[in-house]
Amino acid sequence: MLSEHPVSVTVLGAGPAGLGAAYALAQRGINVVVLEQLERVGGNAGSFELAGTRVDFGSHRFHPAADAAVLAIVRGLLGDDLLERPRHGRIRLMGRWLHFPLKAQNLLFNAPPRFAFGVAKDLLSKALPEGETVEETFETILRRGLGSTICEAFYFPYARKIWGMEPADLSPVQAYKRVSSSSITKLIKRLMPFGSGVRGAKTKRIFYYPRDGFGQISEALGEAAARSGADIRLGAKVTRVVLGSDGHRLEYSFEGDRHTLDTKHIWSTIPITTLTRLAEPAAPGPVVAAARSLRFRGMVLIYLVLDMPQFTPFDAHYLPGADIRITRLSEPANYSARTNPKNTTVLCAELPCQAGDGTWELDDEALGQLVLKDLAQAGIPVECKVNEVLVKRLPQAYPLYPAGFENAFDLLDNWAKGLRNVLTFGRQGLYAHDNTHHALYMAFAAASCLGNDGFFDQSRWALAREVFASHVVED
Repeated sequence: MLSEHPVSVTVLGAGPAGLGAAYALAQRGINVVVLEQLERVGGNAGSFELAGTRVDFGSHRFHPAADAAVLAIVRGLLGDDLLERPRHGRIRLMGRWLHFPLKAQNLLFNAPPRFAFGVAKDLLSKALPEGETVEETFETILRRGLGSTICEAFYFPYARKIWGMEPADLSPVQAYKRVSSSSITKLIKRLMPFGSGVRGAKTKRIFYYPRDGFGQISEALGEAAARSGADIRLGAKVTRVVLGSDGHRLEYSFEGDRHTLDTKHIWSTIPITTLTRLAEPAAPGPVVAAARSLRFRGMVLIYLVLDMPQFTPFDAHYLPGADIRITRLSEPANYSARTNPKNTTVLCAELPCQAGDGTWELDDEALGQLVLKDLAQAGIPVECKVNEVLVKRLPQAYPLYPAGFENAFDLLDNWAKGLRNVLTFGRQGLYAHDNTHHALYMAFAAASCLGNDGFFDQSRWALAREVFASHVVED
């Protein structure tokens, strides 16, 4: 086993959160090493090339709602490669296509009459006294706020597909973290041209996207961190985390050898459930049991390479209906208006499932046929040759929030907080639903809490955690 010189901070994971932290620390001259088990950076927010086109792991956007300082850093790293793009998606609702994000005029003229009548009825019923108080769930919060029509036509079937659970079995936290317009009045306000102010009216219609795919954000962060002295090791799989009172020792495999690395601080962006399995001394029994109870939702991504220059002009199609298995279809070239090579375009279909279940185990050909059948059912059949089908499987796409999950997470979170000079953050580290701009906000906040003397300001971090708790996912 090869032993290495001690470092100040070791970051586990080279997704946006881990790379953002490494970049911020290295800029200040702090000695930092990043260990990433994959052979690339970005995690689920990465990109790769398929048939001459840069594609992402699903549909990703960098949102204008990002903290101004975070947006400024990303702009500084990407320069002219960070494009401002119009939101141009659509959603299939009761057999009809509506623009997404929703537009008042489009909704007025194209919404199914039954849907429009139901929403109007739900809005009028808001004037009636509320019934008896019930235990809050994802279902009760959205039904009370949005009414039955919007819930039954969109949110509830979509929830069943994405999470694989009934809305009544989901924690109310799921509603707070994933639904930005949790009442009809908020939804109507968002539809108005200036309902959220001039800036809000503009930013809800645009997004930012890197010229070379969403993974270019992580790649730029990694390159900038390395130029400032960060040591980023890809293909480094951590096998053991030995926790000490003043410092820690990591064991990992890298380039065919087993290594040990002594470090003062461990900053973990890997799943907090994984950290409990790697830790020594072992986490207490209740913490281990809590980690086992927390689950992630997997995702199968099916890419179709089509023998045509463009499938549709839309960047993404949202498919909440129970008659279609996939939840979203994106056309990567439309995100950055790239010209496809050799008269081809690529589609990416998202199919939520559980790692190891029947859907997960389907072969590429069967999954390609499933997508073609779904698209025909949606009224957008593929009528050209499919040159290639490629499948990527993400075992931990989203944390699952069944009712009562908070108790289990709190046990893990409090255990991690009690570890000296150990920090967990990022989407996986905090078992959180968030966007990339949220992950970067966490990363830069963490770096700001570490002094050049090696002291980590826990009180300042606690205040930052309160901000993280208020983050709501942008669609």
